[in-house]
Formats: sequence, C-alpha cells, structure tokens
Amino acid sequence: MAIEIVEKYVNGLIDRSTLDEPVWNIEKIREGKKATWDYIDGCMIMSLLELYSVTENKKYFDFAEKYIDHRVTEDGTIIGYKKDDLNLDNINEGKNLFTLYDLTGKEKYAKATKNIYQQILEMPRTKEGNFWHKKIYPNQVWLDGLYMAQPYYMEYEKRFNDRKNYKDIYNQFFNVEKNIRDAATGLYYHAYDAEREAFWADPQTGLSKNFWLRALGWFSMALLDTLTIADEKTEDYEHLLNMYRDLMDSLLKYQSPEGMWYQVPNFPGRDKNYLETSGSSIIAFCLMKGARLGYLPKEYSEHGVRAFKGICDKYLSEVDGNMSLGGICLVAGLGPETNKRRDGSYEYYMSEPVVKDDAKGTAPFLLAYAEMCRLEK
Repeated sequence: MAIEIVEKYVNGLIDRSTLDEPVWNIEKIREGKKATWDYIDGCMIMSLLELYSVTENKKYFDFAEKYIDHRVTEDGTIIGYKKDDLNLDNINEGKNLFTLYDLTGKEKYAKATKNIYQQILEMPRTKEGNFWHKKIYPNQVWLDGLYMAQPYYMEYEKRFNDRKNYKDIYNQFFNVEKNIRDAATGLYYHAYDAEREAFWADPQTGLSKNFWLRALGWFSMALLDTLTIADEKTEDYEHLLNMYRDLMDSLLKYQSPEGMWYQVPNFPGRDKNYLETSGSSIIAFCLMKGARLGYLPKEYSEHGVRAFKGICDKYLSEVDGNMSLGGICLVAGLGPETNKRRDGSYEYYMSEPVVKDDAKGTAPFLLAYAEMCRLEK
C-alpha cells in the first residue's frame, strides 16, 4: 500500500468538495440537497482531524475547521442541528467541537457542546435506561446509536460535568451486552425493541433478525472511543474493556481470507453476500488502535493491517482520473412501520445500494489509514 495513493484519494475528495456540497455525502447528493448537520459529514470531519494529528498536514485541519466554523455561530447555535428530533445520529458531528475547541480556543465550540448536551438530557429512554435511537423509533436501541452518542456523552461529562453521569453511560453499554449480545457467536444483533412492538422485532426477545457488519463496527468504535475518554480507575471500566476485547475476538473468527468482513458477517459465501468496506474499515481501525493503546495484544494490529490492505486491494482504484473507494453499503436500518422493506432480514441487507466514496466508508478507511501512518512512524 503506497501512502501516495491514499493521500491522493483524500486530497481529491477535499479538492472536489465545498462547505455546502461535500462529495462524500452520497445520500444528500442523491436527494439533490446541500449538507446540513449530520453524522455522515461528522464522521468525515473527524477523520480529517485525526489525519491532521498524525500527518500535521494543515490542509486537513483547514477544511475541517472551516466546515464546522461555517455551521456554528458565535453564541454556540448550530445551523442545521435539530435538537427536538431527539435523534442520536445528530449528536455524532458534535464530537468535533471538543477537538476544535482544543485546537482553536474558540469559545463558540464549547458553547455549542452545551446545546447538544441538552439533547442528551431530554432523550427518552427504555425501561432499562437506554436512550431511544430516535424519537420516531420508540423503545428501540440500535448499535449505531451507542457510537453516535456515548463517546460524546462521556467527553462532556469528563470536561464539563465532573463525571456525574459516568455510571449511566456504563450501564447503557452493559444493558446492550445483556440484551443484544448473542452468546453463541459473541456478536451483537443490529437492534433491540425493549417493548417487543416493532414489526421487525422477535416477539420473545425483542431482537432484530441478523448481525449487520457496520452496526458491529459502530459498536466496536463506541466501546473503543469511550474507553479512551473514560478514566481507567473508575468503577466498571474493566467491564467495558472486557466487552471490547470479547467483541474483537469474536469478530476475528469471521475475518475472511481477503482480510475483510462480509456485509452479514456470519454468512460468508452465501448468495449475494459481499465483502463490505465501511464495517471492515472500522474494525481494522479498532484492531490497530486498540493494540497501539494496549487494550489488545500487540499482534492484533497485524489483523487490522491485513484488513486495511485487503480493502485497498479490492476496492481502492482509479476512476476517471480520481482515486475511488468502493464496496460501501449506503445505508441500512430497521423500520419505521411505513417502510416494511427494512425488516432486518438477510435479503434486506443485500438489497441496499452499494456505492463508492460515501463518508460512512471513506471516513473509517481514513481513520484506519491514520493508524497505518502511526505504525510506520
């Protein structure tokens, strides 16, 4: 893997993007809409800031800072952010506010974090105490949502609230372990309905039907990011660390000979199943970073490197003079009632579009690349 190829890729993405029309938000492009405030762009900005921290290439910082600065006013109001949607996805982009506050000292970023924290205080919860994934999905806990919200929640608590709600954060993870983890495989189902009312939920367990790779990736990164923010001496830290280690070990059982993982990881070789870029990139990142930080044995980094190289070999190529990254599942979800197609079946996960250069795959790929750079240093 030549560093120049990946750098050509990320530089090309930035060069072809504007603050209102980034080329990596394929959902917005398909809808003919401009970018607002959403988790997709949040992932990409986070990856650029991480690349900047490793490479010190100011081009990455400049675009990332301009992108967020463009959306945050001096009083901390976030243009395009809709708190009242009570949607955990809307929290994710806010993680960049902490980083940019540290890098720039702009008080408006600190003020903006408080506006997003207010959403956390208002989120409806299941009977076990977990946030609903969205207001429109009552009593549903999705793996995706743990990534969108919990690292932000932990960061805010550590910086601004004297760690008062650490226990709540830990317990939301532990509830997921109790209710969504499959003991036979060690993997976690995509989602869970605490009231067993959703059409996609098993009437006995409340679980969705399958494991979905990107959701497993999001949850892996939720665990890792929360661990890196939390204080190691706090009660329950070791439990969270063991959850992370267990999940990494479980995922490694399903790593393909090519180094990647399948869209539905426990059915390799099944009709229409394919090696998927976004989830594979997230897991590659989690393996390399976890090993670097000592959460995992050092040799686990080798599995992450193999995954990253496998992605490059299979899906990174030149298209019309530009580098392009393929094999990315555009989106996958469950419900709502008005969309019975999204039923969590194997056939459903095979039916969603597979695209190139969407940030849900590109951003984790660049995070994994940043870890590759650290290894080479």
